[in-house]
Amino acid sequence: MEFTEAYKQAGPCAFSPNARFLAVAVDYRLVIRDVLTFKVVQLFSCLDKITYIEWALDSEYILCGLYKRPMIQAWSLAQPEWTCKIDEGSAGISYARWSPDSRHILTTSDFQLRLTVWSLLNTACIHVQGPKHGSKGVSFTKDGKFSAICTRRDCKDYVNLLSCHTWEIMGVFAVDTLDLADIQWSPDDSAIVIWDSPLEYKVLIYSPDGRCLSKYQAYECGLGVKSVSWSPCSQFLAVGSYDQMIRVLNHLTWKVFAEFTHLSTVRGPCGAAIFKEVDEPLQLDMSELSLNDDFAQRRADSVSETQIQVRYDVMEVPITLPSLKPPADKPNPKQGIGLMSWSSDSQYICTRNDNMPTVLWIWEVHHLELAAILIQKDPIRAVAWDPKYPRLLLCTGSNHSYMWTPSGAYCINIPFPQFSVIDLKWNLDGSCLLLKDKELFCCAALPMLQESSDYSSDD
Repeated sequence: MEFTEAYKQAGPCAFSPNARFLAVAVDYRLVIRDVLTFKVVQLFSCLDKITYIEWALDSEYILCGLYKRPMIQAWSLAQPEWTCKIDEGSAGISYARWSPDSRHILTTSDFQLRLTVWSLLNTACIHVQGPKHGSKGVSFTKDGKFSAICTRRDCKDYVNLLSCHTWEIMGVFAVDTLDLADIQWSPDDSAIVIWDSPLEYKVLIYSPDGRCLSKYQAYECGLGVKSVSWSPCSQFLAVGSYDQMIRVLNHLTWKVFAEFTHLSTVRGPCGAAIFKEVDEPLQLDMSELSLNDDFAQRRADSVSETQIQVRYDVMEVPITLPSLKPPADKPNPKQGIGLMSWSSDSQYICTRNDNMPTVLWIWEVHHLELAAILIQKDPIRAVAWDPKYPRLLLCTGSNHSYMWTPSGAYCINIPFPQFSVIDLKWNLDGSCLLLKDKELFCCAALPMLQESSDYSSDD
């Protein structure tokens, strides 16, 4: 594994969709670097600290959210002198996103008063009144032709289907939710999934013309859906719940064909590999060196404090996993499936049960079985699947990153002192991995994954 040097950052970082550039926020400056050389190719100065950045789909434009103002600024890589500024005045801006055509910006005002579509081609703007949410409740088809925008009026939730070419409303239909949580188009654009707030377990599948294809409710009288995710192939829909289970629906009948339970005790028979992160102090043999006693003692103390390596031990079943009991008298309990991510080939799905924050579960969907369990020392911050291979990277806020492949799990040391990995992202072509610290970032190039890959924790 090869690392770049560490660079300064003070906000969001994002790879461009064409995988050629990396945008980095450094306070009020937006730095654009070339992914191959990491040289600065453009530098833009915003009017305030950048809190959000998003590339346009064609990688020609990039927007910066200055939510403290609140204001949006957009920049062009091809025409550095061109700039765009969006200010909603007293209405404010709570969120902004690009449309699929890369020539319109959608902003949501404070208190969800309205959603506005701004054109970069002319001065026209279109308003959608009463959007349901700020950053959620909007989804685009993969082909970029249509958008689904959730709104609420008269105490009822609606879905508005708009053409992304003319921005005319193609249809509006009411949905059977008490308090709609979010919406997602399937990757093949054939269906729309909508789910209710945690107070009501309800998952609804609609066709693009507004017909309800299926209604799923696993149980009543309890906190319901916490996370929902389509598989990249569109054949599976995973629903994570507060009851610490993940249920997978198929796209033909919309029935549950798999249920994965996250138990605090794993017993046999179990074919999954269980990896536990443990400390491995680096031992140096200095017995043959001529050192005075004081120096030798100071050297031994510094080694014991700083030079700590980690490795994975393979555990046997039965094993009790570290878990927390959320307080019953507080809202939004840290329990249930809060993190869920599919591999690019739709063969694996990884999950984190929030009352077991240090444990990552990896499930093999095609064989309906548990593939692996990773037990970390610290709570899992972020996970990211390789866009090309069944390879998973995760971080815990330590000086290491961790990798799982079907051939095993590996600990990777970051070659910078005091560098704590709090987030990671893959470039869309899988060529490199971005690792973020609180004030720095670096990138790493990983070898291509082969059938008989032999990784080492020293890589």
